[in-house]
Amino acid sequence: LRARQRPMISRALPLIALLFAWGLANAHDSRPNFVEIIETSQDIFSVQWKIPASVPYGALPTIGMPDSCSTDARLATQQASGAYQGRINYSCPGGLSGKTVSIDFPIINPSLSSLFQVRLANGEQYVKILKPSESSWTIPDAESRLAVAAQYTLLGIEHIWIGLDHLLFVACLLLIARTPRKVLITITGFTVAHSITLALSVLDLIRIPTPPVEAAIALSVLFLAWEIVKNDETQLTFRYPVAVSTSFGLLHGLGFAAVLRDIGLPQTQLPTALLFFNVGVEIGQILFLLALIVAFLIARPVLTRLLRMDADRTIHWETVTTPASYVIGGLASYWMIDRIFGFWV
Repeated sequence: LRARQRPMISRALPLIALLFAWGLANAHDSRPNFVEIIETSQDIFSVQWKIPASVPYGALPTIGMPDSCSTDARLATQQASGAYQGRINYSCPGGLSGKTVSIDFPIINPSLSSLFQVRLANGEQYVKILKPSESSWTIPDAESRLAVAAQYTLLGIEHIWIGLDHLLFVACLLLIARTPRKVLITITGFTVAHSITLALSVLDLIRIPTPPVEAAIALSVLFLAWEIVKNDETQLTFRYPVAVSTSFGLLHGLGFAAVLRDIGLPQTQLPTALLFFNVGVEIGQILFLLALIVAFLIARPVLTRLLRMDADRTIHWETVTTPASYVIGGLASYWMIDRIFGFWV
């Protein structure tokens, strides 16, 4: 039996070698086509491409540019470093934002992906990998300052409204400041402070891990709730609420930055995005405070009747601050403990 197996094995060796060589060839072919488009000056684009040498010369693809683009040069491809390479300059009035580029094979794509890399003069960069079944790609529209402003204003409003810990902190500031003038100054100090640390963190000038920041934010809410329960107006918290809001605002800005990094920032309108995200947060805070005040004004006569108070007496802030503070403090305590345990999860 062994004598019969040897000739069979010897005859199979060439086949195995052929299959191995075929696998190496396909591994080589797995390299994608590479197309780089760089805007060297206003509406002038340098287009460079690299095609694997395993593609037959007669089956090389061409790079398709938008109809608005023109060139006086002739397409020329040469073989170097194991690939077909070429470069040509195009004039594209109006730029390439929102325009379609393509890679077109004369017969059929031999199962190669295509990597497009675009760098525009304004700093925008885009990368797109096309599957073998795809041949074209539309470059994203240029970022509009007005569109970025509107988008990040809405994001700021949305974030403050879904961030219950931030909202409860603002509610505590309202219960502490009490008068319209103090409320305005206190909230403004909070906004200015968190704007500073938000910008510094997003720009990577400072970087603090998110879990400790979130735990400290919960602690800040708990601290204010405890101060409201004590109701000692001689304390610094009541005498200078803006100092408290500014100090903790620096901390809350780090929390905003963590969310903003997750959302992502535009490549070219970074100052606009930061500014209007803060504007959105401020608008969200003001809307929340107005909602609290309106709710209190609506509930005050109802509470007066329920508590059977005299006709000359009405419900004031002090009547609701203690129970509200216990609720806020209880939530903040839970968040703080949960976030601290989250350090090791």
